[in-house]
Amino acid sequence: MSLAITIELGDADLQHFIDAMKRAQEESKHLSAQQVAEAASQLLVEGHKVAVPQFIAERLKKLDSMIAMVNDNGFALPEEDKQRVLACLTYFANPQDIIPDSVPVLGFLDDAIMIELCVKELQHEIEAYEDFVTYRKSEAAAHGVDPSALKTQRVEWAEARRLELIDRMRKRRGQSYQSGSGWKPMLFAFRG
Repeated sequence: MSLAITIELGDADLQHFIDAMKRAQEESKHLSAQQVAEAASQLLVEGHKVAVPQFIAERLKKLDSMIAMVNDNGFALPEEDKQRVLACLTYFANPQDIIPDSVPVLGFLDDAIMIELCVKELQHEIEAYEDFVTYRKSEAAAHGVDPSALKTQRVEWAEARRLELIDRMRKRRGQSYQSGSGWKPMLFAFRG
């Protein structure tokens, strides 16, 4: 038997998560991009050590995609866009989240909610990255190359697709690829 539960976050609820994100960003501002990604990855490790409900496990997979996007040199997310993703990851890099992860069953609930908020904030980045990974996997097979080896390097045959997807991502966000305008995220601010 399964049960569908819908949680509606009002303005005050969202503000609670925004405030928690701001605290996490402030506490994580001394960390490098690599340290933020590694610390956020630790949440995944902890999530695999305990039995978490399926709905939390599904959200942790989304977090894994955000971390992979930042670390994927083959995708080479431009620095400004990378900072947007890192701004979201800082919450998961901070051990002082809303509900301590050590609380049985509920410890990852705040993380699951924050992941959903981050996925909403980074919708276009995630779509572009997933499209790129699918393309790279397909083309790597056609070129007889192991796609996992391409996460550490950019290759000429994927570059045009990468640039096209980044341009699409930015246009969907309302900012052209060439524009240096001061786009501001809806929920979370840049780290730097």
